[in-house]
Amino acid sequence: MPITLTEDIIMSPLNFTHILTQAVDELSESESYQGLFHQHKDGEPLPSARVLCDIIELARSILFPGYYGNSTVNSRTLKYHIGVNTEKLFDLLSEQILAGLCFEGGDDCHGCTTKQREDASRMAAKFISRLPYLRKKLATDVEAAYNGDPAAHSFGEVIFCYPAIKAISNYRIAHELLLLGVPLIPRIITEMAHSETGIDIHPAAEIGDHFAIDHGTGVVIGATSIIGNNVKLYQGVTLGAKSFPLDEEGKPIKGIPRHPILEDNVIVYSNATILGRITVGRDATVGGNIWVTEDVPPRSRIVQTKAKK
Repeated sequence: MPITLTEDIIMSPLNFTHILTQAVDELSESESYQGLFHQHKDGEPLPSARVLCDIIELARSILFPGYYGNSTVNSRTLKYHIGVNTEKLFDLLSEQILAGLCFEGGDDCHGCTTKQREDASRMAAKFISRLPYLRKKLATDVEAAYNGDPAAHSFGEVIFCYPAIKAISNYRIAHELLLLGVPLIPRIITEMAHSETGIDIHPAAEIGDHFAIDHGTGVVIGATSIIGNNVKLYQGVTLGAKSFPLDEEGKPIKGIPRHPILEDNVIVYSNATILGRITVGRDATVGGNIWVTEDVPPRSRIVQTKAKK
């Protein structure tokens, strides 16, 4: 029975103890935490959001030296700082990839094996070998943001201030890790950016060069989305699924293509919602505040229908 305000005022410390004990007993019953409890095993690490934040900061300091990390870096000390940060990144990333591998193993994982540790180190090294490629990709994103926004005064302002660059950098880092077969960690990294910027990009989405998100808040890009080169999205755009085919048990079938394809040079204005496995053709423009559930031809322009007078 709920406790009224009057009862709450006159309750004794003994009553409080009883309530706390009862809550603990109920929360400890197996039926209450089924599917919500991770059973820790000795020697099995768990992914750490705090360490992953450090990893992203290190990666950003390597990709954008001087803007993140040590602000006193200069051309004479650049190689030293990148070297130190790369070693730190390798150690921390190896540890977190190992945690992801152990977590994915579930009940079949009985402590981290030598093979898992070797796989984690190999994946971390492979990721670091991709950092020059990632920097080139991100340079095109910074250029697209700068060229597409008359309010931007410099590349530095874009890197420092624009939430989209933070979200896109997290996405590109996470996407590379996903391609390497790293479980769980990529999704955590993109959700960190989601919390920080309000931009939700699934790490499995495929996104080309010169990708720009203006303002950014509320943008959602689903897992099977494919985005070409020189695409620009404005705030509130959703690239989502229209429906979910179900299996025999009535559960959504996972892994099937269900999100839109945006070809090169597409612009999508604010709060447009594009749903399903449809294609928005090259050089097309999608106006704001509309729903799109059918293919959009190349070089076309779709906008809201004007109300009849």
